[in-house]
Amino acid sequence: MKINGSEKLREECAVFGINIKEVEAGGVTYNALLALQHRGQEGCGIAVTSDNRIFCQKGRGLVGEVFTGEKLALLPPSASAIGHNRYSTSGGDSIYNTQPFVTEYLTGRIATSHNGNIVNAKELRTELKKNGIKYEATSDSEVLSTLIAYYAVQLGSVKKGAIKAANSLKGAFSVVVLCDDGSIIAFRDPDGFRPLCIGNNSKGMAVASESCALDSCGFSFLRDVEPGEIIEIKDGKIADSELAILNKTKGNGLCIFEYVYFARPDSFIDGLSVYEARYNMGKILAKEHPVEADIVCGVPDSGLEAAAGYAEESGIPLVQGFVKNRYIGRSFIYPSQTQRENAVRLKLNPLASNIKGKRIVLVDDSIVRGTTSEKIIRALKMAGAKEIHMRISSPPFCHTCLYGTDIDSEENLIANKMTTHEIGKKIGTESLGYISIEGLKEACHKSTRTFCTKCFTGDENHYDIKKNELEVEKDGRKSIFSS
Repeated sequence: MKINGSEKLREECAVFGINIKEVEAGGVTYNALLALQHRGQEGCGIAVTSDNRIFCQKGRGLVGEVFTGEKLALLPPSASAIGHNRYSTSGGDSIYNTQPFVTEYLTGRIATSHNGNIVNAKELRTELKKNGIKYEATSDSEVLSTLIAYYAVQLGSVKKGAIKAANSLKGAFSVVVLCDDGSIIAFRDPDGFRPLCIGNNSKGMAVASESCALDSCGFSFLRDVEPGEIIEIKDGKIADSELAILNKTKGNGLCIFEYVYFARPDSFIDGLSVYEARYNMGKILAKEHPVEADIVCGVPDSGLEAAAGYAEESGIPLVQGFVKNRYIGRSFIYPSQTQRENAVRLKLNPLASNIKGKRIVLVDDSIVRGTTSEKIIRALKMAGAKEIHMRISSPPFCHTCLYGTDIDSEENLIANKMTTHEIGKKIGTESLGYISIEGLKEACHKSTRTFCTKCFTGDENHYDIKKNELEVEKDGRKSIFSS
């Protein structure tokens, strides 16, 4: 949803793993990554097993760009595979940081795909380097992969190594590990910060960041991976599972922004339909911030479901307000400064026949810096909108996130510089309303998890903008990690 360098929050990474009876795991994983493309567009990769060896192909770009027919053909037929779509929250945008990571150790190899952010990765990297381990990348996910391998040697199995490694981690992690014997290890951090679910069919089992990938590949949703649970999949079925990751962080839970923006609306996460959650957000917005208007419009794509809910609750007609150009890829280059400034109009063009002379309720998922909202509102008014009343399905963003949401510094967040009324004037609306924290939680109340909402409310973590470091309270003392 980022509009060419503008303000939108970025998606998180996607992970997928499969263990089936037939040797088509690589192709199925390719399809799954296409379904999970919204979670990361900077790079992708697939690793498979064959004859107790691991083969991996990866590259920078979209799934369809990286995996041409020729590149897919380089992967041998296999019954087990893992995949990853990457958006970088740490480590930088580099082919060396593209996952899966393949790690060789004394008795074998593993490949690892990780979604999340390991806060103590620098500390762990330093400790592992003391034991002679070398690194090619700068990603925290490479640290995780080598840590699992390090402990696997000590403890005699990848699963035991994964349990010990996971209990050494601080932060957010949903992880899928491919072993060279074809088995899959999957685990989720004890706070359940990032989603992970499993599915099955007559051929075997799969694990994915979101259920939409299971649907797309012909697997039936079985259940979510529990926070702190580690699962071993062999011969197309769950061979073992246990709640073995115990280092839960006080006050954390599932990142509530999964429901607001990150996930696809056709996914179910922790017992709740993402579509239903967003629809509920719109209904609650209509109750909390009613206004007289002629039509309701959603900003594509993440504002559409909330707009439908607002229209239902308010009785104001829901109307399409924009035509979205879906053929501008991530590498599209704007040849002039004027075109760069009008980037929003190239992707989202107002549908003038629907909005001219109308009072509009405009629904979107968030305002981060305000630049994109301002351009969208200006475009609507140029197309003839009479009034624009903006409604946002998340509370104001005020805080940076340790665990993966890409907000670079609190000084750039418009909610930290202006009141809601001032923001509304700045972006050009007649009125502006955000959903309340209580309203957002109510919209998601059917979820089986508690939520992390610290990007809205703040927490004990402190972000020093000048030092560009994260200062984290840990066991009564402060540790500093480079962000």
